Amino acid sequence: MNARWGRQTRIAAAKELLAKTVDGLGDVANLEIALRVYGHQSPITATYQDCNDTKLEVPFAKDNFSKVKYRIKSIQAKGTTPIARSLEAAAADFPDNTSRNIIILITDGLEACDNDPCVIAKKLKDKGVNVTPFVIGLGMDLSYLEKFRCIGSYEEAETRDAFERVLQNVVSKALLNTTAQIDLNDSNGSPLETNVAMFLYEAGTTDLKYTYTHTLNRFGNPDTLIIDPSLKYDLVVNTIPRVEKKNISLQKNKHNTIEVDAPQGYIRVRYINAIKPYQIDVRIMQQGETTTLNVQKIGRTDKYLVGDYQLEILTLPRIYIGLNVGQGAVTDVDIKAPGFMKYVSGKALTGQLFSQNDNGTWDWICNLEHNSRSGTIQLQPGAYRMVYRSMMLKSSTYTMQKDFRINSNKTTSIRI
Repeated sequence: MNARWGRQTRIAAAKELLAKTVDGLGDVANLEIALRVYGHQSPITATYQDCNDTKLEVPFAKDNFSKVKYRIKSIQAKGTTPIARSLEAAAADFPDNTSRNIIILITDGLEACDNDPCVIAKKLKDKGVNVTPFVIGLGMDLSYLEKFRCIGSYEEAETRDAFERVLQNVVSKALLNTTAQIDLNDSNGSPLETNVAMFLYEAGTTDLKYTYTHTLNRFGNPDTLIIDPSLKYDLVVNTIPRVEKKNISLQKNKHNTIEVDAPQGYIRVRYINAIKPYQIDVRIMQQGETTTLNVQKIGRTDKYLVGDYQLEILTLPRIYIGLNVGQGAVTDVDIKAPGFMKYVSGKALTGQLFSQNDNGTWDWICNLEHNSRSGTIQLQPGAYRMVYRSMMLKSSTYTMQKDFRINSNKTTSIRI
């Protein structure tokens, strides 16, 4: 605990944040707290470590918050890490088994003595000891996580700020006793979709109560959330397009599962022969709809709900493609790299560009910049016609045209 977190040691940061947390508990009804500390009385030597160095410093009592805060301030990290013995002793610290008894174990190391915390946890359970342990590991190697899974719920805190958040979350879980998980189900009904922002509004209102980024925990399960059960909620999952679930009720004092069908796959639009990056946008719509869901850059991969989509690739000329997004699959759209048409004129022009269809007809593509003498336009490979007239000549009979081809990654110059 004497390792450093920035300008503080872990023990100093833990003491400060614990005291701050205790300050916020004074108005919680029917709450009593106690403080047990280990590894603070006997220093480790080259030949000895005191595995009995665990002590109930402040017993359970009403309104003992000031005593706990005062004792926390004087604690020093000296000795070893007798987690198993401390856990077993802490289970006996509670006045009775009729209350909801919670242990919050804070450690920056593994068991250092001769007992196995998993054995003690099982022994307590077999005896019917009603204790729910929460373990907070400070700056520990993540490979050690499985060592604590047998004890209870585990949270890691690699920094001081992370510890503050984790401590608040654990205390909230301990006090509220109503939890929820949001399952974002894939096409197989498995809750494996994740990494998307979720909003929980008070039902029927625009009052946003909670914002979360959906997370799968270290065991691959949707993370457990602390949500006030006194309200009903409207859930918005910000997939593309978004998914909504209305009027959600939570059962108090239970773990609730909120299930949402959100199977997703990917769309990627890419050039097949580009020699440099060309900045082109792609407009994504649901099939049969005109509302723009997303504007995606060529070369980028974005995630969408499983289903049918219409793409408008904002090249000149426009490219329209319909496609289906499948579960977990990347649907690729490959297009040819563009080229450029560059024109220069001795006189100001008015004009338009047209592209030739396979049947020989011509479609309007864009207008030349009005009254311009030069310009450069990015175009897809193909056959084109420039129809123009000098601005000085006020008769349609002076209309001119130039036919040209565009090839990928090349510039076609037209001098007028």
